[in-house]
Amino acid sequence: MASIEPRYNRAGQLMHYRLIVSGGLNWEGKQIKRTTTWKPPRPNMSKKQMEREAMAAAFKFEEAIQAGYDIDKVKRFCDYADYVLDLKERNGLAPTTIERYRAMLPRINDAIGHLKLTQIRPQHLNDFYKTLSENGVRNLGAIAVAKKVLKKKVEALGQPKHVIARESGIAHTTLNAVLNGKAVKLETAQGIADALGYSVSEMFTVSDRKKPLSNKTILEHHRLISMILAQADKEMLVPYNPAAKASPPKVPKHEADYFQPEEIADIVKALEKAPVKWKAMSYILIDTGCRRGELMGLQWNCVDLDKGIMMIRQALLYTKEKGTYVGPPKTGQPRAICLSPETIGVLKEYRTEQLRTKIRHADIWQDTGFLFTKDDGTPMHPDSITDWLKKFSEENDLPHIHPHAFRHTAASMMIANGVDLVNAAAELGHATASTTLNIYAHQVARARAEASGIRAGAFAVLRQA
Repeated sequence: MASIEPRYNRAGQLMHYRLIVSGGLNWEGKQIKRTTTWKPPRPNMSKKQMEREAMAAAFKFEEAIQAGYDIDKVKRFCDYADYVLDLKERNGLAPTTIERYRAMLPRINDAIGHLKLTQIRPQHLNDFYKTLSENGVRNLGAIAVAKKVLKKKVEALGQPKHVIARESGIAHTTLNAVLNGKAVKLETAQGIADALGYSVSEMFTVSDRKKPLSNKTILEHHRLISMILAQADKEMLVPYNPAAKASPPKVPKHEADYFQPEEIADIVKALEKAPVKWKAMSYILIDTGCRRGELMGLQWNCVDLDKGIMMIRQALLYTKEKGTYVGPPKTGQPRAICLSPETIGVLKEYRTEQLRTKIRHADIWQDTGFLFTKDDGTPMHPDSITDWLKKFSEENDLPHIHPHAFRHTAASMMIANGVDLVNAAAELGHATASTTLNIYAHQVARARAEASGIRAGAFAVLRQA
């Protein structure tokens, strides 16, 4: 049964009412009491009016408790957010995702972390998203521009500029650019100032570079907030999820970045001069469209070169906290992929090269079983293939290459060649065919349009008449 208790201050003035309802029995069979406070919404209310409205509020509070709600008017968003991330981590959310969420959380807590869960409204979130879209949010680091006095000091030394540049730890051309007014990183300015024996503030004007966040990044912040508040809604700590009523920015869908057949031909031609290890990695990416982590997590017992079958059972991942570690594929399900004769040939060549490496470094070699390893046999960092492909594309005057572009290319070629979405999803390791359709909607639409172009339509019949 609901009840109310008036609460007075030291002067005897009524401050608020304490609302008390039964929350059932605990495990010991004792009565659980749920309490909250109610303040008069209007001044100059009579005592009877306040008692009547307080009692009505108590009945509503009792209904909420009986429905299972335990509205939390104390817990702050920042404290609850930590609890939710810990909960998600225990329930198996990928460490890379947890790390990304924890990196975003400080910016979110700066805006709404101090608010209690029940205080958060859609307007708070909309204001936060607006702030993220304005200048001064993303700090790109300080830049420095030389003052006129710097040029005078350099000339007064009477030393060649290349000597000053060497002492500053920079290139001769960089020093010339600085003297001509080009902005540089604070570290570069510090090196020049130190070489001349002055402070940075005496020789340079220093300022911060700040830019707004992209709509895509803002939407990622919104999704994290929504996940946290959805958990509060699920645990019945809030009456509703305010993030579901907020208005985050929309991110237009872009067509997946993929290579044309002639570009793939240029890449394959350039790979003929590449070390066989990197060539083998690239061939697998081009041939199978597997993810970067899946490529780096391959072990020899997952590759049957005689049958031309490669099994994707795991992925090699990295976080700052855990370092490099082995985890499951993105969907958690293994899959088999057929390898082309070209890829099989390169892998056989690479296996022979790896055996030579093992013999050369026998004193430090660790037999981990991974396909792609360092000189001591341990797995490579997942970023290594990304970094190598970037350098490879620059050195060979090729379009910018990143591993996922090969994945998009493989998917596009499958769809263009009439592979149905179910089989394409299985080959790519997507959880469902709808995921494939969502990512490659442009390619699917183009393939359907081309297919419709060969159907026997009404005009085709007329042409034959």
